Amino acid sequence: MARIEINNMRFYAHHGCFEQERIIGTNFRIDLAFDTDTSKAELSDDIADTVSYLDVYQVVKAQMQKPSHLLEHVARRVGEAVLRDFAAVAWVKVTVHKLNPPLGGQMDSVSVAIELSRN
Repeated sequence: MARIEINNMRFYAHHGCFEQERIIGTNFRIDLAFDTDTSKAELSDDIADTVSYLDVYQVVKAQMQKPSHLLEHVARRVGEAVLRDFAAVAWVKVTVHKLNPPLGGQMDSVSVAIELSRN
């Protein structure tokens, strides 16, 4: 079993509780880690024997294009989509960072992390 990580994926999206956030949009960052058996790919050097990072990125990108009110909802959707679309993924951790959130003070981001696994 190996852990594959895709870090600092950046998206401009329309998530937020405030109507203005959903209209104007803002910047988000996604960190995603998943566990999968890479033993075959380690020997074959063939992308068909592993989970393609490009394919996972495309799933994340598609989920980020669907507006949500809460980061919790975005993180859950992304995690569930990865588990649904990639049978070889046993566990996934998704961290959604909202950059420069409108909270009335200075900060880099707020984030929500969620972990999901197959039962």
